[in-house]
Amino acid sequence: MDHPRPSRDADHPFWDADRPAPPPLTESDRLAAEELLGVALPAALLDLLREQDGGPVADGCGAFPTDRPTSWAPDHVPFDLLHGAGRHPQVPFSLLDGPYLAAEWGLPPGLVPISGDGHHWIALDYRRCGPTGEPAVTWYDAESATELPLAPGFAAFRRGLTSPDAFDDFDDLEALEALDASDAAEPAADRPPGPAAG
Repeated sequence: MDHPRPSRDADHPFWDADRPAPPPLTESDRLAAEELLGVALPAALLDLLREQDGGPVADGCGAFPTDRPTSWAPDHVPFDLLHGAGRHPQVPFSLLDGPYLAAEWGLPPGLVPISGDGHHWIALDYRRCGPTGEPAVTWYDAESATELPLAPGFAAFRRGLTSPDAFDDFDDLEALEALDASDAAEPAADRPPGPAAG
């Protein structure tokens, strides 16, 4: 599957400059978050949080392409906000909320949510690397208890982010499934001939 080109240059900054920004990450907030979570946060994530400690991301980084459908869309997942390590009024959740959010929404142990709305999450996945390793990034759908690996690490995840505008405006998977069902229900006489059975 061909994916849109990721946004990587200065023309596509990571943070949404039109929204109020929290202050940069402090060392005390980093230490408190890592102690509470029991993990070492990835360097690429900390680099972004040192610019501002979480908040809405720029449109050019608002989606991550996928190779298979999710409950969100057939070809991507949303990424509109990154949790910071501290608590700020500009950001609804913090990494400090990770244990509560994981318990509330039934995330498997070892996942640290960094973005999401309750029904679905993008999370750091420490299950294979352990608490001091480089976590993968995964999509977790709390409603169906399914997950989809997105990237082998946060730096690769960041490089893969792109604009949601790069995808077809077909974010309703239920409508897509209904369309597929109507195609399957189409009378055989109305369908173009398929390959001969052999």
